[in-house]
Amino acid sequence: QVQTVESGGGLVQAGGSLRLSCAAFGRTLSRCAVGWFRQAPGKEREFVAAIKWNGMSTDYAGSVKGRFTISRDNAKNTVYLQMNRLLPEDTAVYYCATDRLQWRVAVTTIRDEYDYWGQGTQVTVSS
Repeated sequence: QVQTVESGGGLVQAGGSLRLSCAAFGRTLSRCAVGWFRQAPGKEREFVAAIKWNGMSTDYAGSVKGRFTISRDNAKNTVYLQMNRLLPEDTAVYYCATDRLQWRVAVTTIRDEYDYWGQGTQVTVSS
């Protein structure tokens, strides 16, 4: 059974930093891209960042580009999201998920192309 677990969320002041972790159990992350998404109250789940299976390519939402960095450690079967210069509008539940396809050539930002969603981790940024 595949399980994805997010951790690292919390409460932080605007301008602060957090690092989220995404660990996968029952699936080898090194074969697929991993994406981070977030969902704020009353809003749809939106793409944040994604990293290719081999770590050689990444993509970011415009709202986080330059502030967030996605990385992976395939030896630990874990993907990270370093979030710097956090803003109140970054407040949301953050989810990670794995690409449905292994060895995809290009990183996808499409939510429906990801599965094995975790339960999410809450990030709250106070002003």
